[in-house]
Amino acid sequence: MVSDTRDSRLAAAFVTLADTLVADYDVVDLLQTLVDTSADLLDADAAGLLLTDGTGDLEVVASTSEESRLVDILQLRTGIGPSVECFRTGKVVAVADIRELSGDWDDFRNEALAQGFLAVHAVPLRLRGNVIGTMSLFRSVTGLLTTEESSITQGLADVATIGILHERALRESGIAQQQLQHALNSRVIIEQAKGVIAQTRGIGMDDAFRLLREYARSNGRGLREVAEQVVSRSLSL
Repeated sequence: MVSDTRDSRLAAAFVTLADTLVADYDVVDLLQTLVDTSADLLDADAAGLLLTDGTGDLEVVASTSEESRLVDILQLRTGIGPSVECFRTGKVVAVADIRELSGDWDDFRNEALAQGFLAVHAVPLRLRGNVIGTMSLFRSVTGLLTTEESSITQGLADVATIGILHERALRESGIAQQQLQHALNSRVIIEQAKGVIAQTRGIGMDDAFRLLREYARSNGRGLREVAEQVVSRSLSL
């Protein structure tokens, strides 16, 4: 019964991701759906996604919690951590017990533990050897993903990668880079909107993002569109 339930949820997850790949899909919504779905499907406490910008540097584009976002930001600042290592090598990086890390990874270990995480599993977003980012799953308990869970994680990441660099983008000059840059620009606006909501409502950043996301979904609108209206004060949640 558990396997049947997971199979059903997995099928639904791929359908959800596939449904986002319509003519004028918003890559930010696609990636946020990816991290939300992956965290839920694989019983992770949080998930985060990094993408390269126009210069090849990594940026935080999607996350399910403020805690995972802070850990990813720390990795970008120091240039060390599972997500960064995964991007550099194009290979899965799994840490069963973050407490056992030492040496160059001390900063990552300390920040991850401070945010309540004990294990992490990072997979590359890649297509034919082209790595454009990474997705990481964070857990508050130690241990590695099973072989099946690891395959599911990579499969979900592959679907999203294809969504970003699909055939149309590869054919048309500049489309893929425009989509990546749009995602990065959109994330800045979303973070600003989170700050506005948090300040006006007197709530935390996670709760602010939850309100933003739920409003966008319930009204069939994109995250960036709603965020822009929140920042411009034309919409109050």
